Amino acid sequence: MRGAMIIGAVLTAIFALAALLSVVWVPHDTSVLNISQRSLGISGAHPLGTDHFGRDMLSMLMAGARTSIAVALVAVGIGIALGVPLGLAAGANRGSWLDEIIMRGNDLIFAFPSLVIAILITAVFGPSALNAILAIGIFNIPVFARVARGGALPLWTLDYVMAARVAGKGRTLISAQHILPNIASLLIVQATIQFSLGILAEAALSYVGLGAQPPTPSWGRMLADAQTMIYSEPQLAILPGLAIVFMVLGLNLLGDGLRDALDPRLRRVRG
Repeated sequence: MRGAMIIGAVLTAIFALAALLSVVWVPHDTSVLNISQRSLGISGAHPLGTDHFGRDMLSMLMAGARTSIAVALVAVGIGIALGVPLGLAAGANRGSWLDEIIMRGNDLIFAFPSLVIAILITAVFGPSALNAILAIGIFNIPVFARVARGGALPLWTLDYVMAARVAGKGRTLISAQHILPNIASLLIVQATIQFSLGILAEAALSYVGLGAQPPTPSWGRMLADAQTMIYSEPQLAILPGLAIVFMVLGLNLLGDGLRDALDPRLRRVRG
């Protein structure tokens, strides 16, 4: 399993480095159309060829990685920043009206998939990468709230938490000092999983025109643009499709490895 984690970390690092590099440099400007260079094959100037608009495919993939990773990363950040405090509050007040309100609110959000939420947001504000972030981020909130609450509930019955309560510490302080550090491994693993799901969600939203808009490159948008040329120029769809597959595969392998490394029960089983 350690080997799978290393493979996942390497794949994730490759795409992350490509995304970071694209912030300051890409081989060719992705916003410039050059019809005279359209549909070129592999060459020294264009290692992966060009698309039907004459844009360099390697540059498009690098910039697309930046868009996908940025959207997924911010969306996961929204889920953690809002969902974890809500989950800790629900766990600290189990069975109370606050717990009921938070959990029923989570159920309400789960009733609307991220695509439906994106459609609602787009109908009001128009399609953009920001709206994709909001849609995916809103859907991540109940996920992290449930994980935080589920991890916190057993801890509230342990002796060191009871001792903290006897010492006069409030529920909020106990949650911050004792509960949160002990569920951090759960949150890290869940964040990795949601990150990979965020990559898929961003690609899906861009594919149907609800995510990043031209000229901003996006793997999902590249797939949408290539669907009418799947037989004449299959590489235009294969390359962004493989990028999505390997990015998600890397994150999933990394998440599984982190779960095994951070969960003491799994370490005892292996031992």
